[in-house]
Amino acid sequence: MNIGDVIIYGNHGICKVTGLQDMYMDENIRPYYVLKPVYHTASTVYVSAISNRRKTEIRHILSADEIFSLVKKISDKDYTWIKDNRKRKELYGQILADGNRSELIEMIKTLRCHKQELKKTNKDKKLQNADESFLNDAEKTLCEEFAYVLRIKREEVIPFIYEQRL
Repeated sequence: MNIGDVIIYGNHGICKVTGLQDMYMDENIRPYYVLKPVYHTASTVYVSAISNRRKTEIRHILSADEIFSLVKKISDKDYTWIKDNRKRKELYGQILADGNRSELIEMIKTLRCHKQELKKTNKDKKLQNADESFLNDAEKTLCEEFAYVLRIKREEVIPFIYEQRL
């Protein structure tokens, strides 16, 4: 990671590496990267420059070509709903933690399709709170990255994906 890089860091989203700063922690002075979240400009995140933990939470940003390729590969098959709440929560939590964009897209597709199906059967039926939260987190993660790279608004990302699929 270098100063000036733009990365995805954990649940902080898209961040720009703005500096390297020594900080006093645990009676030691250690170097920390200074990250500024792109969509949450009032925040600053400090990440140890020597910790192995940071490596698992940092992801590179896709290029525009990688995004177009990923969107073109979205499966047309019907979604599979996992009826066991515990298994579904475990899987979706892992998908969010891993940040695999293909899996995020499939998760969003599944949750959106299931949400529509619930509304068709009963207009008052909604996703469970946990599922709604997973959907919101997945869309936030994906939309922030795609919007940043493609230079579009976050709310334009889902329509963009559907347009590319036609």
